[in-house]
Amino acid sequence: MPKINFFTEDTSYDLKGKIAIRKWITETITNEGYTLNELNFIFCSDEYLLRVNQDFLQHDYYTDVITFDNSEELKMILGDIFISIDRVKDNAKQNKVSTHDELCRIMIHGTLHLLGYRDKTKKAKLEMTAKEDFYLNRR
Repeated sequence: MPKINFFTEDTSYDLKGKIAIRKWITETITNEGYTLNELNFIFCSDEYLLRVNQDFLQHDYYTDVITFDNSEELKMILGDIFISIDRVKDNAKQNKVSTHDELCRIMIHGTLHLLGYRDKTKKAKLEMTAKEDFYLNRR
């Protein structure tokens, strides 16, 4: 049975509306033509995610999200999305949105990476942002 799990590491963030978020993420995955096997969201601190970034990606900087695609089958979602709650809170203040809304934006961003979207070029970033906005409006 497909699953979306929520974990915390080095933070005490309590996600509200888990049932609705699971439904929203699952519908996003299905809408993009993928099948959900298992998706883990791990909410953590800046320092925890920095260590993940250093240890697994050899990057020495803070970030808000890191996505690991563990699937071995095409169009199958099996992955882990690490999210820094510290970055989410800072981003929310900067963007003048609620922490929950910013967290949802980061969650869908990580999910879109698993769905094959990239954000390394200006064109790809514009496409990804449009998809984020589209799915955020479907929440």
